[in-house]
Amino acid sequence: MAKSGYGKRLADDEEPYAEAVFEHLCPQDAHVAVYVDHLEAGAAMGYKDLAAAHPQYGQQAIRTSLRRLTEAGHLRWIKEHLTVEDNSMRWVTRTYWSRIPRPEEWWAEFARARHGRDVTHDLQPGLARTDEPTPEPEPEPESEEAQASENTTPAYRALASLRTADPRMALSEGECKQLQPRAAEWLARGATPQDITLALTAGLPPTVTNPGGLARTRLESKMPPAPTPDPTEAPLRARVTRVVMICGGCEEEETTTKLTDGLCDDCRGQMKVDAEDAAYIGNLAARLFREKRERRTGGPVADTFRSFPMQAQVDQDMHRHGAGIAARFLGKQAEQWES
Repeated sequence: MAKSGYGKRLADDEEPYAEAVFEHLCPQDAHVAVYVDHLEAGAAMGYKDLAAAHPQYGQQAIRTSLRRLTEAGHLRWIKEHLTVEDNSMRWVTRTYWSRIPRPEEWWAEFARARHGRDVTHDLQPGLARTDEPTPEPEPEPESEEAQASENTTPAYRALASLRTADPRMALSEGECKQLQPRAAEWLARGATPQDITLALTAGLPPTVTNPGGLARTRLESKMPPAPTPDPTEAPLRARVTRVVMICGGCEEEETTTKLTDGLCDDCRGQMKVDAEDAAYIGNLAARLFREKRERRTGGPVADTFRSFPMQAQVDQDMHRHGAGIAARFLGKQAEQWES
């Protein structure tokens, strides 16, 4: 499932999955489309995430297929500017999937319809990638007055009072400062100083050689559960105030470049180069596999004298090695063939 990446979202209500839906795609793209179509809503849609989980295709193959699925009308990446009820604003990038190939006009209307949409319940993690917040400046060193005030907090006092409750758990000043955040978390979750004292002193062994380490372990292992949110408390309302289509390959916005079928000109050009490279590698691989087969079976012999057609054997070898034939094998065979 997506964390900070692109989460899958259905673009529209569609019919249940059918085998014939992706017949218009090449085998690799159809395979990836079936894989994406079966993912749950909110699943990670980055090409690296898909390649890490896909049993057959690597990152480059998945990335190429996602671009072609975008061009075919199955995918769109849309940036939405959200304005929340507390006057905070942010951009999110959403990935919309359509099992049915949609024309460019349909996606344009879909994006326009997102403007003004109430997305109060769409802010859950995993379904959107938010822009990284501006890093906060590093805090300045605390003054002596601030350090002195830390020693008077309820959490610090609860830890310091352990030596009175049980001398075996006498903590040093440094240990109290280190453990103070954990004790403060106890108090934030509804525990009392007496609860902390009881948890850290109950059932002690006759001798405690490391009271600081024992206190740390118990504070972590016996931490009270976090309070559940009040179901009656309504979430902050959020609304889409701006919608921008972005390129499915490089994420360039439509405001800075022209998009055609969800892709910019540079990514469309790269797809053409990738297709030419793939065709060259495929033809070279087929020739190398044929020559290898012929060397093993006595040279170029007509199919009429073979029990199994040569092209069928080559296709079988190509399928066995998969679409991503190992570069080392191709390189070695290519050198032999050139020589």
